[in-house]
Amino acid sequence: MSESLMAPVRIGRQAIGALGVLALALGTLQSVVEPSLPMLQRELGIGPSEGALISITLLITGAVVVPIAGTLGDRYGGKRVLVWLMAVVSAGGLLSSLAPNLPVLLIGQLLQGAMVGALPLSFILVRRNLPPGQTQVAIGIVMGLFTGGGLLGTLIAGPVAEGLSRHWMFGLPTIAVVATTLIVSRMMPHDPPVRSDARIDWLGAVLLSCTLIALMLGIMTMAAGLPPLGVAAIAVGVVALATGWVTVERRVASPMVDLRMLAMPATWSSCLITLLMATSAGMAIFLVPQLLAVSGDGYGFGASTTEIGLLLMPAAVVGVASGMAGGFAAQRFGPRAVVTVSAVVSAIALIALAVLHETTWQIVVAKVLTAIVAGLGSTALLAGIATAVDSKDTGIATSLMVVTRVVGMVIGAQVAGAILAAGTDPMVAHPAESAFVIGLAVAGVVSASSLLVIRFMGKGAQV
Repeated sequence: MSESLMAPVRIGRQAIGALGVLALALGTLQSVVEPSLPMLQRELGIGPSEGALISITLLITGAVVVPIAGTLGDRYGGKRVLVWLMAVVSAGGLLSSLAPNLPVLLIGQLLQGAMVGALPLSFILVRRNLPPGQTQVAIGIVMGLFTGGGLLGTLIAGPVAEGLSRHWMFGLPTIAVVATTLIVSRMMPHDPPVRSDARIDWLGAVLLSCTLIALMLGIMTMAAGLPPLGVAAIAVGVVALATGWVTVERRVASPMVDLRMLAMPATWSSCLITLLMATSAGMAIFLVPQLLAVSGDGYGFGASTTEIGLLLMPAAVVGVASGMAGGFAAQRFGPRAVVTVSAVVSAIALIALAVLHETTWQIVVAKVLTAIVAGLGSTALLAGIATAVDSKDTGIATSLMVVTRVVGMVIGAQVAGAILAAGTDPMVAHPAESAFVIGLAVAGVVSASSLLVIRFMGKGAQV
């Protein structure tokens, strides 16, 4: 069915609210693992390396599932694929809540990782059922509530696990996912398939998935001190897989990703800007808690885990609000203006923090500023690309943005960790102040470099 024949069925605030509440539930389920890892390690009798597998499994699964979910949603309808995907996520949450050991918990997390695919599917629904201006606002609401769910999950994980059990830590958000999925299924109109007669490019999907898995594992293992020969082997593998994927996409009649869409200024520039800004954000997210926790000679604060959480709470709260406001800002001022301001403010705040970090209020203010612009910028980029491409490509285009953001965050954390490791004196067992200065300054420069992309990209790009 052609896009011109797909007259949107206008949806009300209740339907958008249902999508937002589902995103809130998913964000909560996704984030309960991180603060509870020490407890999971104790109760399951595993060490830190096995515990790290829990987070890595969900992260890698999400990166693989997102583009596939977006493609299926484009072809068969966002609502239909969303409901099936939530069934998978609910099964994963149930397994995680009942898991008696690590293998079962990993299988549960493997299935739960599919939840990230709900984002592009939600964007498909709002794009096909709302005019462009309202689409940007709705995307901001969904993104903001997904981020808010992450904050909620971090806050409730400990109290629920300690007051009830670790099983309910997964079980309660899973029940919320099931309930909100039923509401979305009832309230959201069906969006007709755009290319239901086209064959799915499964070979392209497999090659893209393998490329992403190799890239993510490569980034993680390089930070663990992989020898140069191993690094080179992984790099060659990633390039070979990516080359094979491009070759397949150019030859098949109905590719998973239309490379012409990927070559559009609005697409490639959005992905590159997202990568740079996510890398900068990933570095800051890693460095700031380390700076608060360390107690060095004239720097650091020796803060406890609880104190660090309280100091970072204002940034988390404003990050949720700014994510929701990003859609309104993109509608009012245009995505390009919002992203430009975000990059400038982030760069200034991070470089200033590299110089001024003698008191906790300086760190709190810098984190609040970077959280505000990160929420505004990421939502504006997603809203811009969602309305810049054809409606039939909304799912895959936004999926690529989500995957790019995940990769950028991983790169940022690994780069920041490498900088601190290089600046650690074995005699004192903690990084020197200069390592934090370098890391924060590099994060600021990376954020500022996105301005070059904005400056030199085509003027017609909606970013």
